[in-house]
Amino acid sequence: MGDGTLPKLTEIPAFTEFIAQGWDSPARTPDLVPGAADAAAAHRARLAAELPGRTVVVASGRAPVRSNDTDYEFRVDSDFSWLTGCAAENAVAVVADGEATLYLPPPARPGDLGFFADSVYGELWVGPSPSLPEWSAALGVKVEPLAEFAGPAPGAVVAWAEDDDAQELARVLAELRMIKDEWEVAQLREAVDRTVEGFAAVLAEIPAAVAGPGERWLQGTFDRYARAYGNGPGYAAIVGSGAHAPTLHWTRCDGPVRPGELLLLDMGVETRSHYTADVTRTFPVSGAFSPVQRQVHDLVERAHRAGMAQVAPGRRWTDFHHAAMEVIAHGLHDWGLLPVSVDEALSDQGQHHRRYLACGIGHHLGLDVHDCARSRPQAYHGARMAPGMVLTVEPGLYFHAHDRTVPPELRGIGVRIEDDLLVTADGAEVLSAALPLDAAGLESYTQARLGGQGALR
Repeated sequence: MGDGTLPKLTEIPAFTEFIAQGWDSPARTPDLVPGAADAAAAHRARLAAELPGRTVVVASGRAPVRSNDTDYEFRVDSDFSWLTGCAAENAVAVVADGEATLYLPPPARPGDLGFFADSVYGELWVGPSPSLPEWSAALGVKVEPLAEFAGPAPGAVVAWAEDDDAQELARVLAELRMIKDEWEVAQLREAVDRTVEGFAAVLAEIPAAVAGPGERWLQGTFDRYARAYGNGPGYAAIVGSGAHAPTLHWTRCDGPVRPGELLLLDMGVETRSHYTADVTRTFPVSGAFSPVQRQVHDLVERAHRAGMAQVAPGRRWTDFHHAAMEVIAHGLHDWGLLPVSVDEALSDQGQHHRRYLACGIGHHLGLDVHDCARSRPQAYHGARMAPGMVLTVEPGLYFHAHDRTVPPELRGIGVRIEDDLLVTADGAEVLSAALPLDAAGLESYTQARLGGQGALR
């Protein structure tokens, strides 16, 4: 009789010999998005032109621990993805003069003890995995075992270091990523198209959400759609119903969905290439806006259209922000909600209207939902728009249920409209134009997805 302990399988010769035998060779070719390797090569060339003669070292990252011995799902570092086209975990890339050497942990295959003993790289645990030569052939770069990475060479710029060189590299990459090439634009088009489809799927589930599960049912609906038709949601989907709609980042989604209320949906599908959309609409749960809800929506729509009209090459980045804010300030003043004049509110010493719109009006979009965030302020907010930039325009009004500065009929109403725009040679293209903007269009769109039975009671 044993002592109650289990033997280590790695120490049992009969087992290790038996488990190493009798395996076919499954398909292990890296599942790359078409064009990803060529796009990454072009991105490396742009980096070499910006930092001639410099060697940079970037890492793909590791999944953070969720609890005890379980991790969150891995998502590759955006700069690493942009430079390599690879989404492997725990990898390092050394990039110099437009060329790259990639260091990857090799998979543990039949015959290796790790095949059954390593839950991170053993194929018995994680499934068939590409070999290093297969990665090299797919990516068009040299690929070596991670164990052979001896550390950065002297003078190399290391992305994860805490020094000025690392900050400079982060800045350079962020500012290079501001201009999307044709391949990147195609990825963003796909992300937006899938997101619009996801909105339709969510609206069709409104009756089920009203019946009991509430906001989380709708959030789960979108997440399921994003995982089925992309890599997953590009960020935590915001589903704010009723009094939750004014909360800018309502990702808890643990409230009810009630007839007669507004439903703010801020969602984006991330494609397998890791480019994400970011779209927002505010829908009437019952299929029709009340008069006061429509009043708020109409003001936000006017601000939104004013902002989008300012998106064009040569325009200052801040132009669309100021255009939308001016409409909002005039509207709030007309409603008697500003304690000062419109001019004073819009001045740098005022900004009273921002009580009801504290966030910005838009941001760059790409591999990150808030893309290029590590750019210099003068290159982000102080720059002029250029063809290839992709950005969001997203004004809103947020009247919290406990805000005593607004009349009771406005309390608990939150409205945001957000579209994704591509700056073109002569203007801008609204990538998310398939979703209606106006209140009447949103009513028809909602009713059609509720089954064409009119307003939900």
